[in-house]
Amino acid sequence: MRALIIVDMQNDFTPGGALAVEDGDQIIPIINRIQDEFDFIVATQDWHPADHGSFAANHSGKKIGDFIDLNGVQQILWPIHCVQESFGADFHPDIEMGKWKAVFQKGTNPKVDSYSGFFDNNRQGDTGLSTYLKSNKISEIFVCGLAADYCVKFTVLDGIMEGFKTNLIKDATKAVNLKPGDFEASLKEMKEAGASIVSSNEICEPL
Repeated sequence: MRALIIVDMQNDFTPGGALAVEDGDQIIPIINRIQDEFDFIVATQDWHPADHGSFAANHSGKKIGDFIDLNGVQQILWPIHCVQESFGADFHPDIEMGKWKAVFQKGTNPKVDSYSGFFDNNRQGDTGLSTYLKSNKISEIFVCGLAADYCVKFTVLDGIMEGFKTNLIKDATKAVNLKPGDFEASLKEMKEAGASIVSSNEICEPL
């Protein structure tokens, strides 16, 4: 059985948000269309406490883009985003949520960031996503959402490590692109790890 995983389609990651991905809202119609082809859909949600260690504002003398050691992990510092109970943490109003089975929140521990929908960045915190999928006899996952070079990529890589046949839906994700070419580099890394790179037109009829 297969599942669709929708990663972090939240206000702060779409245009106008605190950590907006360029054209991040443009994949919403594609994701909504894809959902019609799946009986099992879950989503992830960045859900940070206000004192999260990945926020540059929480480190005196540091700025966005700097790196620090956060609980033994090299951590890039981000603007404040997806704070629990905030508008920015809410899902984008245009994303259809009616078929979702569950939402898995991540980044809740202030001492470690969590890009992947499965584990935090030091792999000591487990969201329960893998166990949930396996308990529902899911063997294949399709991943989409934001952003390709961070949360989507690490969700894909962990999905492979957890033994799922893993697909990345290329036209249903966008990248932060801190450096030019980060999107292409992330696709290459996912493919080399064992993911299949597919398009939405391979899943459902083209518009």
